[in-house]
Amino acid sequence: MEQQRTPGVEQPGLPDDVFEEARTARATVDEHGIVTEWSEGARRLLGYPPDEIIGKSAAHLLDEEVTGETLRGIQALPRWNGRVPLRHRNGRRVEVGLLVHHPVEGDAHHDWLLVSPLTGTAPAPEDEPLVAWSFQQSTCCAMGLYDTRLRLRRTNRYRERILDLTEAEMRGLRHSETLGHPEAERVERAMVRALKTGEPQYEEVYLRLLGEPREHAWSIFLSPLRDDDDVVRGVCLSVHDMTEQYSARKRLQLLNDAGTRIGSTLDVVRTAQELADVAVPEFADFATVDLLPTPHSAGDAAPWHADLGPIAAGPVRLRRAAQQSVLVGIPEAVVPLGEVDAYAANSPTAQALATGRATLRAEYDPQAADFSLGDPRREAAVRAFGIHSLIAVPLRARDTTLGVAVFARHQRPESFGEDDLLLAEELTARAAVCIDNARRYTQERDTAVALQKTLLPQQLPQQAAVDVAWRYLPTGALAGAGGDWFDVIPLPSARVALVVGDVVGHGIQASATMGRLRTAVRTLADLDLAPDELLTHLDDLVVRLVADACSDDSAPDQAAETAGGLGTTCLYAVYDPVSRVCTLARAGHPMPALVSPDGTVNFLDVPAGPPLGLGGLPFEAAQVTLPEDSVLALYTDGLIESRGQDIDQGLARLRRVLARPTPDLDGLCDAVLGALPPEHRTDDIVLLLARTHALDARQVATWDLPADPAVVAQARRLVTAQLSAWNLTEASFVTELVASELVTNAIRHADPPIQLRLIHDRHLICEVSDASSTAPHLRRARTYDEGGRGLLLVAQLTRGWGTRHTGTGKTIWAEQSLDAPQPGN
Repeated sequence: MEQQRTPGVEQPGLPDDVFEEARTARATVDEHGIVTEWSEGARRLLGYPPDEIIGKSAAHLLDEEVTGETLRGIQALPRWNGRVPLRHRNGRRVEVGLLVHHPVEGDAHHDWLLVSPLTGTAPAPEDEPLVAWSFQQSTCCAMGLYDTRLRLRRTNRYRERILDLTEAEMRGLRHSETLGHPEAERVERAMVRALKTGEPQYEEVYLRLLGEPREHAWSIFLSPLRDDDDVVRGVCLSVHDMTEQYSARKRLQLLNDAGTRIGSTLDVVRTAQELADVAVPEFADFATVDLLPTPHSAGDAAPWHADLGPIAAGPVRLRRAAQQSVLVGIPEAVVPLGEVDAYAANSPTAQALATGRATLRAEYDPQAADFSLGDPRREAAVRAFGIHSLIAVPLRARDTTLGVAVFARHQRPESFGEDDLLLAEELTARAAVCIDNARRYTQERDTAVALQKTLLPQQLPQQAAVDVAWRYLPTGALAGAGGDWFDVIPLPSARVALVVGDVVGHGIQASATMGRLRTAVRTLADLDLAPDELLTHLDDLVVRLVADACSDDSAPDQAAETAGGLGTTCLYAVYDPVSRVCTLARAGHPMPALVSPDGTVNFLDVPAGPPLGLGGLPFEAAQVTLPEDSVLALYTDGLIESRGQDIDQGLARLRRVLARPTPDLDGLCDAVLGALPPEHRTDDIVLLLARTHALDARQVATWDLPADPAVVAQARRLVTAQLSAWNLTEASFVTELVASELVTNAIRHADPPIQLRLIHDRHLICEVSDASSTAPHLRRARTYDEGGRGLLLVAQLTRGWGTRHTGTGKTIWAEQSLDAPQPGN
């Protein structure tokens, strides 16, 4: 039996000078070849006392001259060894084996170290027991010696201990017979290769030995043993326990997998599931991720928050976001995905939330309720599946508690340890940041989409000029909702304005900027500006907004440019159903498409103005006469641009779809969007379709009038007669008054030619056009003024009035509400 020794007790019989320094000749030489140190062993070797050699050149110790090239070669090496002839103090030649060490970088001493043994280098008889003892008592590896029949001849104590067998019990057995494990047969095949080829072999095996709680990793080296005639006489098996290194490598691999697999999207639930998928089966047999319905930050007065100490009485409610198991169907789970469940205050989940630290239950007997899971269903599942070890880790990121991840083992026998606890915390910390990123993105995107939808038209206004259908699709990209918008704005004289715009960027800022620009367009449209003039004013506004968004005089950064709307594109079109003329202008926006009644599709050649915000560049308008029942298609670039197709392919696809016969505009919208490529969208899409109508000639009456005050009475008679023909005699009084005032003003204050026009649409519109560009103004007449009350009367008697400038002058209009039916044939 091996003699037991008390650890830490000094062994008897050891000399005071364990190293016996005098048994080695030792000297140091500086970079100039001067001896700086001389040991007692060196004195015994060459006879020089220290005081005769220190400070002298080492060159005179050599028995023969050494060339400078040899010295330079030695100096270039980190270490040199060889035999050197030296001269003894008494003049005789001494040939010694010398080992020369180059100065080590960072060492305070920059001298060369020269050493030479004084004792003989041949093996001594007393060396043999050392060899036997080293084999038997080695603690670095388990060893076994096998003969040419691969039968065990000798083994060491370390191997006896790990196998729990004595050498006598194993001698004569094969390696596979000793272990009785399939992995041993693989090692045995490698032993045969080493025996036949004479080449060393290496194997790695993973198995759990008898009495061990967990699987170990073993590195096995198989070395052929040769005699003096180079004949293989056996095989040496050396086994090293690499479990710690293997576990560390697996932990690093798991963390690397977590870095690449967790957070692949900005979806909270998918990110939580990725955490569970990474953990099972590499780390745990069962994993769950539960999230708080509302995340809690460091200052929140939540009973489970770490800053507030123990959990208050009552359960903690969490929503199951993800779960995974080594068993098919995840039978351990008692909470379905998406369901909210309560956890008792003394459960590991609630304790982890309360303390803000991971909770480890390393050894848990499923049949003994030594701690509570807080739910009879969970406790029953623990017992049913034999869950014996558990870790609960709070999900925390940026001082915000998001939920808890729980890892459990029931298939693998080894329990969680402290290293596993650290690994679980690292995994969860990485996942928590990704989940928080996804949560923040989801909140911002939902806010941006909601903001954008509230800023877009909720209900299109009623008007008779066009039938309209539209679609808005927010981007599916990670950047969030963009700043695309559209609008349909009724204009005086039965006209309508169609607007589509696209703000650069995504997120809440882009949506807010879109709202500002949409409001600005509506305000400018109320001024009844021509499309090119409206874009000029909008461009000036964007320039000012960008300047206001800058915090100083420096160049605008991207955030300031997005806030101001720099780079926004816009298309503004005005359609007049009386003349069927559509006037369009665009600021860096895609060309509109026109579908003729015969199905022909053309892209209108509207001059391409610059995007908004560049300033100082002109915009041009184009006029197109549209056949009745034409379809005008306005859209943003997300409809025709994608990663997989260039813009020409997108335009060709749009042309093909628009050319298909479709019964209504809504169906055409769906067809256009249905033809989009299936890939992930990176930009918002707005599509606005408008089918044009034309007013019947019988709904419009036009008269050219001379610039003579006497014509005012004639104008009243013309109006009365036309209203009678339209069966609108109830509106005669007001319309006569309005026409009289507008014609009178044109005669007195404007230039000929003068034209009076009545339009009977949903409203009754009275227009007077002249060649002057001077616009009239409302003013309050004083008591004794003879004039100045005409426009005030017009404003009081109609639902609205205004002025719009034309290429030849201006038109003053006034609009009345009607309850009468449309005129018949």
